[in-house]
Amino acid sequence: MKPGSAGDRPRGPTETAVKPGFAGDRPREQPGPVMPAFADFARAARDLAPRTAVVLGSGLAGSTCAFTERASVDFGDVPGLAPPTVQGHGGRLTVGEWAGAPALLFLGRLHFYEGHPRSAVTGTVRTAAELGATRIVLTNAAGGINPALGPGGLMAIRGHLKLLGSTAWRAIAAGAAPSQPYSARLLEVMRAHERAAGRELLAGVYAALTGPSYETPAEIRALATCGADAVGMSTALEAEEAARLGLEVAAISCITNKAAGLGDAALDHAEVLVNAKLAFDRMGELLARLVASVA
Repeated sequence: MKPGSAGDRPRGPTETAVKPGFAGDRPREQPGPVMPAFADFARAARDLAPRTAVVLGSGLAGSTCAFTERASVDFGDVPGLAPPTVQGHGGRLTVGEWAGAPALLFLGRLHFYEGHPRSAVTGTVRTAAELGATRIVLTNAAGGINPALGPGGLMAIRGHLKLLGSTAWRAIAAGAAPSQPYSARLLEVMRAHERAAGRELLAGVYAALTGPSYETPAEIRALATCGADAVGMSTALEAEEAARLGLEVAAISCITNKAAGLGDAALDHAEVLVNAKLAFDRMGELLARLVASVA
């Protein structure tokens, strides 16, 4: 997920934009036992028997034109989840058909910077597995570091750098290689689809940072040196949890802006939501292809 903004308030040259809804380290209430609404939803999901789950990142709900909803439930009614506080995340879990193939669809996700523990951030993945999914497709809005990635572009994730702990930069500086919980088969499905459409899909490395602030230009230069092609604040924890559970994993970044220091404009979450629209059609086609390929 792309880091957020401080709304419309003007910022000075050294002030860092912060994602709306950031809860700091304030603890969240943990959800209780199974709620009736989720029990009803789970029955509907098991009747359709989807094997693929899709998680939509910031502002990407418009890429679901080929999805027909059959049942839905709010995140607040799903054990282990909570309502998102970030603009562009609907906070609903739905089940239906994507271009005719059964699928689970998470409209939004939870983020570490919202004050949730990592177990809640990865709750979408465990919910998908509990409902029978064997594969998951993660999407996010990200800042482009690679010069070939501009607003409205897509990048398939082949590996990630997880900079979410106090010693993470030291590990990267020591030469830690990108983690690769992503399916080579699904990566090739995506690239083959894009070749057939006459487009090139870059497969790159995603850097996941804690947030809620945007990265500094110095951090972006360091990430580029470490081999990162795009940067955001989600996906890595979910991908690793999915792989741990034995799910096949694919992930796609929608590039919504140039990373800090690489563009002329100040970074803002409103820009993320606007530029995500540039990729709706292409992202929707790619997701439909992935769902169909694993149905």
